[in-house]
Amino acid sequence: MIRSNSLKRPQLVLVVDDQEINRDVLGMILEDTYEIIYACDGKEALEKIEENKDELCVILLDLIMPEIDGFAVLSHVRSSAELNHIPVIVLTAEKSAELRALQMGAADFITKPFDMHEVIRARVSRIIELNEGRQLISAAEHDQLTMLYNRNFFLEYANRIHRYHPEWHMDAIVVNIEQFHSINALNGREFGDNVLRIIGNEIHAFLGETEGIASRFDADRFDIFCRHPVDYQALLDRLQAKVDEYTTSVNIRLRMGVKPYRPDVEPIVLFDRAMAACSMVRGNYKTHLMVYDEDMRMKEILEQRLLNDLRQAVEERQLTVFYQPKYNIQSQPPRLSSAEALIRWKHPDLGMISPGVFIPLFERNGQIGMVDNFVWSEAARQIAGWRERFGVTVPVSVNLSRVDVFDPMLEEKLNRLIEENSLDYGCLKLEVTESAYTDNANQLLEVVERLRKKGFEIEMDDFGSGYSSLNMISSMPIDVLKMDMKFIKNIEHNEKDFRLVELVLDIAKYLKVPVVAEGVETEKQFELLRDAGCDLVQGYYFSRPLPPEEFEKLIVREKGE
Repeated sequence: MIRSNSLKRPQLVLVVDDQEINRDVLGMILEDTYEIIYACDGKEALEKIEENKDELCVILLDLIMPEIDGFAVLSHVRSSAELNHIPVIVLTAEKSAELRALQMGAADFITKPFDMHEVIRARVSRIIELNEGRQLISAAEHDQLTMLYNRNFFLEYANRIHRYHPEWHMDAIVVNIEQFHSINALNGREFGDNVLRIIGNEIHAFLGETEGIASRFDADRFDIFCRHPVDYQALLDRLQAKVDEYTTSVNIRLRMGVKPYRPDVEPIVLFDRAMAACSMVRGNYKTHLMVYDEDMRMKEILEQRLLNDLRQAVEERQLTVFYQPKYNIQSQPPRLSSAEALIRWKHPDLGMISPGVFIPLFERNGQIGMVDNFVWSEAARQIAGWRERFGVTVPVSVNLSRVDVFDPMLEEKLNRLIEENSLDYGCLKLEVTESAYTDNANQLLEVVERLRKKGFEIEMDDFGSGYSSLNMISSMPIDVLKMDMKFIKNIEHNEKDFRLVELVLDIAKYLKVPVVAEGVETEKQFELLRDAGCDLVQGYYFSRPLPPEEFEKLIVREKGE
């Protein structure tokens, strides 16, 4: 069998000595194993090193030479980023010179005269093997594009610094490139790699001015562990300026998250929090830097608690569905038409938790489907219960989130609820936000169309907040437009806002669908909407969201009238 190492070119060794006999003796000792090149003085040595810097495995260097001596050559090699990977074995007969050379970075020494041939061969072989091993470790340690540490080695070294040098007070900094995948797609991989190198080089320069280490974690994430204090904004501006120099025709924005030093927090947690801060400024074109503070920590703890407690909340029925009535305002007097289901959470330890806190959280973490399923089930059961007790069917609108659209069991779940409660499909109205239509257009449109064919009514929620084009709206399968409450807020004081409401009502007439206005709080708002031709309203002017037993009183009152 031919082994791979037998096919390699012989390893290259440079012998530097001003005495020809010494060069000849070392050449004779090593020539059977290595390829040998020679230099007779320091000047020639530096030339040969530069010419063969990528192939040299070791330099055997005499220290005492005229003009440029071995100490000067050793100093040059050790201080050069391109040469310091080459190990140097010094040749000397002076004991005092050995210590000085080792302190300057020599790997080993060989004592003159060269009478112990086996020892010389063994020392050269050992130094080459050790250096090759060190280079392999270095290659494994570093990201080859930026030469910053890779993730695993970075965290190991960060942990050592935290453990053995707590007095250093190290900050965790995360730098990320906004929309890097799009930059690569539009400009090519080579362009993206150059951007990463530029950032990596500037981080190297920054670390040369302070104490710390850095890593390229993911494709476009850089982590820096450095001594506190740091002017974070100045560092971000410095990195951004370097990127701007290179990308004059491409707009690239960096963002930064920071977690300042805490003696009781491990590095991996520091960087998790710095990354959380960095994520908070994603897409924010006014603020590019966020420092993780105590308020963020408490928010993070609360969010994790809520995520952990959600399943138990569903099982123990800590969640309650409230119902906000919708009134038909084109009848005289306005009549109860339907309701919107709104979730509330009474936590056993934390008390009432605002939907504005937990709903966005569960949407971000993909757990909103569990909440939606609970609301659907409760609403369907409640509609059936009211019909049985009062002989009246009150349709209820429930939310259909983007997560639900990707659930392969969606239609089966909704069908089962309709069948189990003996409801008509029109009793359960499905609200989809306008932004969902634009974000997941193809799949959402397909799902919504199938649900409409079943008989479900589809309400476009928050209409006007997503700025859909008229062309898109005309092709969207919808049965009701629900006007975003921001349109309603100032219509009694601002003529332009009222004109926008009239525009929405005109669009609805064009689409031949009714309009629901939410957030109606005053009599003047109610009158303006009624006179403008709005069909349905909901809001505190008529009623706040009510628990089921209070909503029933509205049903009884409507029947009495």
